[in-house]
Amino acid sequence: MLHKTRGIVFKTTDYGESSVIVQVFTEKFGLQSYMVNGAKKPKAKIARNMLQPLHLLDMIVYHKNTGNMQRIKELKNSPLLQTIPYNVIKSSIAIFINEVLYKAVRQQPADESLFGFVFSAIEWLDHEIEGLANFHLLFLIQLTRYLGFYPDRYLVGDADYFDLKNGIFSRYKPDSVLYFSPPHTQKFIALLQCNFESLPQVKLTNDERRYLIQKLLEYYSLHVEGFGNVRSHEVLEEVLS
Repeated sequence: MLHKTRGIVFKTTDYGESSVIVQVFTEKFGLQSYMVNGAKKPKAKIARNMLQPLHLLDMIVYHKNTGNMQRIKELKNSPLLQTIPYNVIKSSIAIFINEVLYKAVRQQPADESLFGFVFSAIEWLDHEIEGLANFHLLFLIQLTRYLGFYPDRYLVGDADYFDLKNGIFSRYKPDSVLYFSPPHTQKFIALLQCNFESLPQVKLTNDERRYLIQKLLEYYSLHVEGFGNVRSHEVLEEVLS
């Protein structure tokens, strides 16, 4: 049966001499795998360069609830990314958030709200020129709202610590080592209280940014089953430093 859906490319893998398997996070069906025959041929209708990580798609697809591998009838990049593929900072951010998304949403059912947030965030990254250095931090924080472990903001105005295991702010140091400590807690709170439009107002040093990303990845590891290690943040940190 044919369906129209938007999608976000997560991963493309070569298959045989001319085909690829592309994993797409779709608005209607969640994460799906599609076989694209002939994608590597010179005059392919759906070319491999249309299937780069985080490219945004409009698709008409064949969907079977019982099938592991789906098929695409029609596909176009919409909207076409203007800056992410050509800007080293934006492309490094995109590689990082793509890795996080793939690990975080692969077990998630279809969720149009989650999809809408990710789609809009990619559009914002593609269009904006300010606040880029902290985009990935705010993205990770806001993504937790859709994954079910958004920080409990009770005591946010009177806390020195954030307990990663329990997702709560505290006046006292948690018993474990899994926490944000002052003054980093205050920087975390500043990010928690802003949106993408106000992000340029949050000022962080490179050391503060490294601390926050390491702790946020620990937070994800604690709350997303099978999340594992993320490597691409190391390259991103070098680009942003």
